[in-house]
Amino acid sequence: MTSIKKLFPVFLVFLALHFCAAQDAVAPLRIHLTSPLDFQVIQRQTVAGDHLVVAGNMIAEAKDTPLPDKLEARVTGNSPFGNLPGQWQPLPCDARIAAFRGELNLPAGGWYRLEVRAFRHGVQVASATVEHIGIGEIFVIAGQSNSANYDEEKQNTKTGLVAAFDGTLWQLAQDPEPGAGGKKGSFMPAFGDEMAGQFHVPIGIVATGIGSTSVREWLPAGTRLTQLPPLTRNIVTTGDNQWEVSGEIFASFTARMKQLGTNGFRAVLWHQGESDAHQADPERTLPGELYRQYLEQLIRDSRQVIGWDAPWFVAQVSYHNPDDTASPDIRTAQKTVCDDGFAFLGPDTDTLTGDMREKNGLGVHMSARGQLAHAHLWLEKVNPWLEQQLGETKKAK
Repeated sequence: MTSIKKLFPVFLVFLALHFCAAQDAVAPLRIHLTSPLDFQVIQRQTVAGDHLVVAGNMIAEAKDTPLPDKLEARVTGNSPFGNLPGQWQPLPCDARIAAFRGELNLPAGGWYRLEVRAFRHGVQVASATVEHIGIGEIFVIAGQSNSANYDEEKQNTKTGLVAAFDGTLWQLAQDPEPGAGGKKGSFMPAFGDEMAGQFHVPIGIVATGIGSTSVREWLPAGTRLTQLPPLTRNIVTTGDNQWEVSGEIFASFTARMKQLGTNGFRAVLWHQGESDAHQADPERTLPGELYRQYLEQLIRDSRQVIGWDAPWFVAQVSYHNPDDTASPDIRTAQKTVCDDGFAFLGPDTDTLTGDMREKNGLGVHMSARGQLAHAHLWLEKVNPWLEQQLGETKKAK
């Protein structure tokens, strides 16, 4: 018993030391990265690549925890130009300030892995990792149901190189795509896969489509209408037979684009027209001239809000069913918008008939086969244009 009493203080010291060591093992600092996010795609500005913004905050577990005096970052992975060197590079750091922001030059490609580490007096005190970063191409997809998640079969990226952004987080593209209406399938993962196969870079999708919407509903707040759209959920009555657009869709649409920054995406892909063509109530059918006027206003005003002239592609689309495969008036208006210089002519999806449509060819939305065909039609329009854009940036460099 006496020997046990003699050993007891020693045991208490051992426990105290063990407790302190355990406390020391818990990092008193954390690195919280706000940029980049996992699976984020950064729009490249040249064929070679772009700058990666690395930003965040140091979060201390206690008020008296000193901040680091040195920050470093490195990016590893394989690019189309070869393996990245993976060298540690300094980031801006001030031991008096928790927030930091720096830039790293990266070649086009991905997925890359980012590591950030913090030091205090030469000792590493914190680290953080982002496993998937891409420098590639981003497309904003807008319009009504065939630009959203209403198609027959849910799709997902087969290459693993297509990511979708919902306004908060990035994730691998898997229908239904976040940010757009509907709970079924879309053409977007297949389109991204085809683009990734052509350009060997990750593809970002920003889906904003809303089912059954007229072009009228996408206009800015206060725009006066002379004819009601088929659905009036985004319309405000201001007097007898007087109506204005609420502007909610326009505000959300432009906010999503502004999040990406100036030149932060390659193009808007617009696929809409069914809810303006050949309506059951003729008074809700939009004349082609007004369709042209409204779509040109949408393009012009959205560019003004986001602060740069984002390129647009406008599809020719007005199909309803096998007995109503096209509206020449709306199709002409869509082409005229492109002829007027507001947009580039997108695919003609009115050609997707028969088994390309759901419900054994009787539906307005795409079948599984039609979804893949729809994706390929977009590739055929965007691919040569993008090749030209990249060639021009290469010459400029």
